[in-house]
Amino acid sequence: MHNYLIEMLECPVCHGELAWTVTERRGNRIEKAEAHCVACAATYPVREGIGLFLTPDLPRNDLWEQVDSQLVQYLRENPEVERQLLDVPLDTLAPADQFFRALALEERGEYAQAKAAKDLANTGLYTPEHLACSDSQVNYVLGLLSASDGPIVDLASGQGHLVERLAHRLDRPIIATDFSPRVLQRDRRWLEFFGLYDQVSLLAFDARYTPFKNGAIKTLTTYLGLPNIEQPGDLLQELRRIVAGTFLAISHFFPEKDEANAAIIRQAGLSALLFRRSALEHFSSAGWQVDVANVCQAKAHPTPRSALLEGAGIDALPVAETTLEWCVLVAH
Repeated sequence: MHNYLIEMLECPVCHGELAWTVTERRGNRIEKAEAHCVACAATYPVREGIGLFLTPDLPRNDLWEQVDSQLVQYLRENPEVERQLLDVPLDTLAPADQFFRALALEERGEYAQAKAAKDLANTGLYTPEHLACSDSQVNYVLGLLSASDGPIVDLASGQGHLVERLAHRLDRPIIATDFSPRVLQRDRRWLEFFGLYDQVSLLAFDARYTPFKNGAIKTLTTYLGLPNIEQPGDLLQELRRIVAGTFLAISHFFPEKDEANAAIIRQAGLSALLFRRSALEHFSSAGWQVDVANVCQAKAHPTPRSALLEGAGIDALPVAETTLEWCVLVAH
């Protein structure tokens, strides 16, 4: 993490001041340190350049860690499947298996080949309209951000789809965040390989209890990140506390009359942010003023499952063909 973040951060539990002990630096970066809360005595380490501000009291389900570790273990135990996944021409694999090949190549540090596999997989996993709408939203956000300055905090960055595009196009500090230290470690290696790491900091925290001071963030972004936060509760109030400027949330919404998908969404407790009307109501009740921008429609279907890894799939939704409404929520 970069040095400038120290002035933006506080204890995520009690909002107390942090006292920093830095033991390793690299230029303007902190590689190893501990931050001690002077009010509640909680300690937050920085390891491998990643600030770890996770609190112990919130339930979390690290799906990336589960998928990565299970895939590596399964391939280790099944060398014939590993050979079929990695040693055949990429275009002979099913789209889901192209995606799993990308994950396996990442684990080996073969990032160029992993990117090629992932790019090809996406064309088979998603409809052309889906990919076009997604790209349109990212370009819209990039256009808005090109006219401003200062650090950009990206929420629930995951594998860094938006962070990578931001780092390519904008000469601005970027803070990639996720509650999974494992995915942030992956992001660091990926960004280093592609020469994009210099402007990026990495913070691990739960979006429901962030380590930012009141109004510390001028620009907050997310790419489909909000519905991935389990039991969101007062999430939008917490984000309202830390954002003094603009929140650009790339989102897509399911039709409320789409009963097949709506039933699964409600069962999973995701209805608050995956239906347009509900999402806008929740933003409004948290004190945000929201414009819905750059709207486009895209057909979406259930992503195909693996032909090599029995029962393995990519996305839980949709479970039936539908039409998604893509947009950017521009919140102030």
